[in-house]
Amino acid sequence: MDIAIIPARGGSKRIPRKNIRSFCGKPMIAWSIAAARNSGLFNAVLVSTDDEEIAAVAEEYGAEAPFRRPPHLANDFAPTVPVVVHAMDWFEQNRQPIRFVCCIYPTAPFLQPEYLRDGLKRLETHADADFAFSVTSYAFPIFRALQANADGSVSMFWPENELVRSQDLPAAFHDAGQFYWGRPAAFRQNKGVFSARSFPVVLPRRLVQDIDTPEDWETAEQMFGSLLHRATVSEGLPAHSN
Repeated sequence: MDIAIIPARGGSKRIPRKNIRSFCGKPMIAWSIAAARNSGLFNAVLVSTDDEEIAAVAEEYGAEAPFRRPPHLANDFAPTVPVVVHAMDWFEQNRQPIRFVCCIYPTAPFLQPEYLRDGLKRLETHADADFAFSVTSYAFPIFRALQANADGSVSMFWPENELVRSQDLPAAFHDAGQFYWGRPAAFRQNKGVFSARSFPVVLPRRLVQDIDTPEDWETAEQMFGSLLHRATVSEGLPAHSN
């Protein structure tokens, strides 16, 4: 079986109750659940949480929240991989063996089902792959990056690139923070995601926005609202249709 696991703990310092705060008309986590369900890939969509309200919202929008995450996996320092492993263990002890698992973050409203399908295809195609995850390109060539010096001046990280045209520098990518497909063994062995046994799913930058601060939230809502408007217009519907 292939399952999705959405880790969503109750504590959030910078944006309180971030995982279920209303984002463009729905609780934030509802968008991730919808993408997982609409992909048609998963036998189950599980939400791992320590919070009863988050569990109730998740179930309202079509996910399962059949267990509560233990306290040691719900504090500010708990990494994601042990949370995923805990959910996998519960599923295999109570349901069936897992073929592939996809960790989807609850704060990924821009996630599109097509990219989830691409990620699964990469694991199915490459027998030696451990993970497939979302990335996007940097907007500016990182090899022309500057650093601020102690005396207030600036210098280049790679001075040898000062006169190199930006189009001649290699493209660079960063983790888009939306989803991580993996084999159960790779999660259990805590293999590094950023390795030669991982394959990227490249997302357009217009579908990527970190949401860690109130300013990020405002930016994301503006971006997402624009996407919704374009989708509505392209379908021939009034822009403010309900």
